[in-house]
Amino acid sequence: MNNPKVVLVVAPHADDETLGCGGTLLRYAQSGVEIHWLLITGMLDEYGYTPNKILKREQEIRLVAEQYGFIQVHQLNFKPAALDTMPKGELIGAISKIVSQVKPEEVFTVYRNDAHSDHEIVYDSVMSATKSFRYPFVKRVLAYETISETDFGMKPEDSGFRPNVFVNISDFLEKKLTILELFESEVGEFPFPRSRIALEALARLRGAQCNHLAAEAFMLLKEII
Repeated sequence: MNNPKVVLVVAPHADDETLGCGGTLLRYAQSGVEIHWLLITGMLDEYGYTPNKILKREQEIRLVAEQYGFIQVHQLNFKPAALDTMPKGELIGAISKIVSQVKPEEVFTVYRNDAHSDHEIVYDSVMSATKSFRYPFVKRVLAYETISETDFGMKPEDSGFRPNVFVNISDFLEKKLTILELFESEVGEFPFPRSRIALEALARLRGAQCNHLAAEAFMLLKEII
């Protein structure tokens, strides 16, 4: 019997994975794929978060992990919105350790030109941590879009998020939207971008682009066949 496919989704912040590829993760889990969640940043008291805020986030992560059926949640707990102040080698080393441990065939990461500086740093670090000559088991790397970050990335040199891979999530959209709402501190009422209505609208748009009722879109960064 063949070993199941292993997938690693890298999220700078809890909720990025749901915004960018929640439906795909649900589809994978249903088909028997082993999915791992790597959270780069976290809430600690030394970062100024209150005990209640920390406890709430821990509960959100636990509930979300249960909904996706993650094999394991890997938390690095670096300071949010401060990844650009730490040695990049430290972040690359931490991500590489997880990649070596999990040995994923496929890796999802954020888009480099998102508005949030943490996303740029994570993208660069993931690319370093998936080099083929060091991690030959990684056969596919994709970048996902994060509503409220990808659509607000206005770097003049960036040509924009241009997806070339689409995943039909018609059967998983409602559950994805329900999971999003578990992140009570991160979502708001429409027209706030991290809202149920906005995320559904994006899924419907991506679906129209690939002739499905709902879809998630990705940029293929590397594929080895």
